[in-house]
Amino acid sequence: MAKDRARYVCQSCGAAHPKWQGRCDACGEWNTLSEEVVQSGPGPAGKGPRGKGLDFVGLKGQGAPPPRHVTGLAELDRVLGGGFVPASAVLVGGDPGIGKSTILLQAAARMATGGKRVLYISGEEAVEQVRLRARRLGLAEAPLALANATALRDITASLESEREAALVVIDSIQTMWLDTLDSAPGTVAQVRACAAELIRTAKARGFALVLVGHVTKEGTLAGPRVLEHMVDATLYFEGDRGHQFRILRAVKNRFGATDEIGVFEMTEGGLVEVANPSALFLAERRGNISGSAVFAGLEGTRPVLVEVQALLSPSAGGSPRRQVVGWDGGRLAMLLAVLEARCGLTFAQADVYLNIAGGLRINEPAADLAVAAALVSAMTDRPTEADAVYFGEVGLSGEVRQVAQAESRLREARKLGFGAAVLPRRLARGQKPPAPVEGLRLDEIGHLADLVAPFAAQTVKRKERA
Repeated sequence: MAKDRARYVCQSCGAAHPKWQGRCDACGEWNTLSEEVVQSGPGPAGKGPRGKGLDFVGLKGQGAPPPRHVTGLAELDRVLGGGFVPASAVLVGGDPGIGKSTILLQAAARMATGGKRVLYISGEEAVEQVRLRARRLGLAEAPLALANATALRDITASLESEREAALVVIDSIQTMWLDTLDSAPGTVAQVRACAAELIRTAKARGFALVLVGHVTKEGTLAGPRVLEHMVDATLYFEGDRGHQFRILRAVKNRFGATDEIGVFEMTEGGLVEVANPSALFLAERRGNISGSAVFAGLEGTRPVLVEVQALLSPSAGGSPRRQVVGWDGGRLAMLLAVLEARCGLTFAQADVYLNIAGGLRINEPAADLAVAAALVSAMTDRPTEADAVYFGEVGLSGEVRQVAQAESRLREARKLGFGAAVLPRRLARGQKPPAPVEGLRLDEIGHLADLVAPFAAQTVKRKERA
């Protein structure tokens, strides 16, 4: 019989090595290799029992959409695609204290109040701690089944006997441990094995499973990367503790759209849904300040208006600073280079600070034009139009490119009272123009120079009057 052998697995990325070494060759992290014992299989291939054949079917056919367990939190249901799907697994990650346990406790209590059998298993907090949070949130009367456990054998034994469970919350997967493995809870081997066993039980019993996951200092989910591939949906809970806003973002969803977001506001009574996030993000905006522009963005299927703020200050040293919050720093450097090379502006002697107000992180290239407008406004000390929104992608030659779903962005802008929109010009023949929106003026531009020219003209007139 073959002997068991040992291997060393990186706790950061999950890469396996035949012997211990100080640095992982895959991710470059130091002192992250931990020993795992690999049990040998039953024998050579072909010696075990044979499997049964598969029944293959064609692509043509009709299937009913999967049923859903609605949580009662409209923003959470939006991100999930309509609610929790039975026999599915959802992974929820986020920084410590961001509100993961709070939103899941609220969703679980609402489902339990609606007549569903919901189990909440906490490995990090005692039962009394969870009860204390429930009383603070006004959920103490909800018929929620609560337990504190970390031993996977006990958890799976209890779940195997459940017949009516609709939702099971595991808070968190890093605290679970399987006694057949020698490694400590939270290691790659334990997280992978515990998650696989819980997902198998969920698929067999038909309940929806939610796994709460820790994140690393880089903001990614801790544990093996394969964990995100094992689940059906991966949600990230984003936000800054200094802001009251919390963003729930789907980065993977087998039963709904990806990049969908839900917006919540943290209050004393827990997380409250924000039905109109655009109005909330723009509530404190002042339209007569230079360095500010409103971006008409799109998060999943939802149009969102946010304020882009730019500030320029004289650089004290030889290397100017480029500080970015809520946007890609590399894209800011590219946009500054395009403005210097194609429009004649100079940022070499200034520190540049860029901020997306409200704590939202923007990932789509359509924000290029709004960022450029904020930078030009800060450079010339001339405010943008108070009732104008901007969207469009900027190329390296300075051209402004088309972006998707312009109509949705324009309708959202008009709904919030904006009167103008600066957007890419239609250059291709036969290109479908965006549907006109009553009361909204469209200013189409084809190059960044068209954006810079009005600010430069206002600066010249101001100098002539002086």
